[in-house]
Amino acid sequence: MSNGNAEVVMVTGASGGVGRAVAHAFAKRGAAVGLMARGEPGLQECRREVESMGGRALVMPADVSKADAVDAAASALEEAFGPIDVWVNDAMATVFAPFIETSPEEFARATEVTYLGTVYGTMAALQRMVPRDHGTVVQVGSALAYRAIPLQAAYCGAKFGIRGFTDSVRTELMHDRSRVWITMVQLPAVNTPQFNWCRSKLPDHPQPVPPIYQPEVPAETVYYAAHHHRREIYCGGPAVKAIIGNKFFPGLADHYLARTGFSAQQIAGMPVPPDRPNNLFEPVPGEAATHGMFDDRAKARSYQAWATTHRSVVAGALVGSLAAAAGLLRLIRR
Repeated sequence: MSNGNAEVVMVTGASGGVGRAVAHAFAKRGAAVGLMARGEPGLQECRREVESMGGRALVMPADVSKADAVDAAASALEEAFGPIDVWVNDAMATVFAPFIETSPEEFARATEVTYLGTVYGTMAALQRMVPRDHGTVVQVGSALAYRAIPLQAAYCGAKFGIRGFTDSVRTELMHDRSRVWITMVQLPAVNTPQFNWCRSKLPDHPQPVPPIYQPEVPAETVYYAAHHHRREIYCGGPAVKAIIGNKFFPGLADHYLARTGFSAQQIAGMPVPPDRPNNLFEPVPGEAATHGMFDDRAKARSYQAWATTHRSVVAGALVGSLAAAAGLLRLIRR
């Protein structure tokens, strides 16, 4: 923490979904949180929530695809609360549509927000952290950074790009023996409002591919990643299955997704009006929230995420179990 005071954290995409849940996670620990996104009403709601949880907050409406705006927000946060300790890149945008139905402008916008927004956030963070030799950058990734799926070519491409970019920057920091750390958390499907406000050209309402988790699950994993020296963290059993499965059976995954990927990302029988407001180029008023529309199907916990963030406990239990088994075996032999 900076000078013994409350931790100072910047969260992009903080008006809703995982970003808003991440802001809550830090607020519960007393942090001072910079809230960055385009939609000010959602940011103001998040600010009130952060303050009610014991944190402090600074609302900074900004488009992460604009490098100057991101840098100005970083300066404003440090002026208000002091040096930034943690920077969380969560802002994203997507288009649910077959690639051949996606316009160049739509593809560029999704890429600029999701990929370049992460690049510009990392740039603003490291320009401040590296001279101080202190700080952590957390990239909010996805299993889609390893296993791409149909209907989200721009988003999947951006997440792949973020992973490669992050690995490159990490090696540069290591070469310089910097104590600044950069990590990435790979998420499963999450119940966020993005499915209500994303641009969609699908016949039915978009949805995350089940099983679905509540945003508090990845938010706690992001908090853990910000305070532990881990290169990368997988959050949720489905993310692990997708990443590991694709490593060994990518061709099989291709065929499986070609067969199921279209229907799995839509709610059958719930058509989407062609003029539905979407947030690709402008925020959608009134849609910002932490949770999306899938509360009845979303899991509030992940045993895999708990185990990966409590490795010492798991290791201790395993050692104890092995010792007990060995003792029992000795008794049987006697």
